[in-house]
Amino acid sequence: MHQKIEISHKTIIFTVLFLVFLWFLYFIRDIIFLVFVAILISTILNPIVKKIHKFRIPRAFAVIIVYLSGLAFLIFALGTVLTPLVEQTRNFTNNFPLYLERLQIPESVVNQIANEITSQFGSISSQLLRLGVSIFSNILTIFAVLVIALYLLITREKIDKQLYSILAADKAKKIERVLNQLEKDLGGWTRGELLLMFMVGFTTYLGLTILGIPFAVPLGVLAGLLEVVPNLGPVVAAIPATIVGFAISPISGFAVVALSFLVQQVENYVFVPKVMEKSAGINPVVTLLALLIGFRLAGVSGAILAVPVVITLRVIIKEYYPPTASLKDR
Repeated sequence: MHQKIEISHKTIIFTVLFLVFLWFLYFIRDIIFLVFVAILISTILNPIVKKIHKFRIPRAFAVIIVYLSGLAFLIFALGTVLTPLVEQTRNFTNNFPLYLERLQIPESVVNQIANEITSQFGSISSQLLRLGVSIFSNILTIFAVLVIALYLLITREKIDKQLYSILAADKAKKIERVLNQLEKDLGGWTRGELLLMFMVGFTTYLGLTILGIPFAVPLGVLAGLLEVVPNLGPVVAAIPATIVGFAISPISGFAVVALSFLVQQVENYVFVPKVMEKSAGINPVVTLLALLIGFRLAGVSGAILAVPVVITLRVIIKEYYPPTASLKDR
């Protein structure tokens, strides 16, 4: 006997509206991305704005000070690093096969590695040029992100009050807790990771320069960027520098290995405990998976925002779906 399944009109309407909602979210995915970047910027800068605001400086003026300081630092950093980075990266790409040959690595392996390096890094000058053109062509988008972040920073203290005026007290309280926890976890992790990447990259650059290893700027930048990948990143970043060192001389090679080991020990026992002590910890496996999935879905932009998205989802899930208390807690 066949069982008859009836679907109510409400279920059909709900399903259709839900699918339309999903389509709408997909349609405005670029806007959602921009808003999320703006929120990320505001969580990074808000603690600095708070500290300046404590000196009885109006909050709007404090935000402007932070914006102008950040812009000045960015221009200085790009002006200082960009030229040697492009030049040394080009030289590194051209000369790296020669260093491999000096280590008596089989020619087939050398050609394969050289082709891979050329395909990935050989066009860095043109890539940077396209990036610059893209930035200027999308200046309106960048301006929109900065304006949204500016508004969030200026009105941050008023948002909580506005929530209670338009929502029920319990819902407003939940959203308030989510915002506060996001500011703590997301902002803390991002600030800590950026500082950690800078410290590792600069330390590596300084050590390679003292040892007389060429291409210190791109190798230092590589070490800083790969710092975002826990455990695996520092090891991968040390490989090119080690190859260059051994190609120069065994002493230089072992010196680079010692430098890499020293940087990793200082990172694990000094940098990470001090910089990330107030940050939201994430399992290294989860971080690696998030980076891979983010890169697969949206390239470099997806990889950059992968971990912040994971932190955001974790905060929301913990607030709205708290873990069940254990028997001991009951």
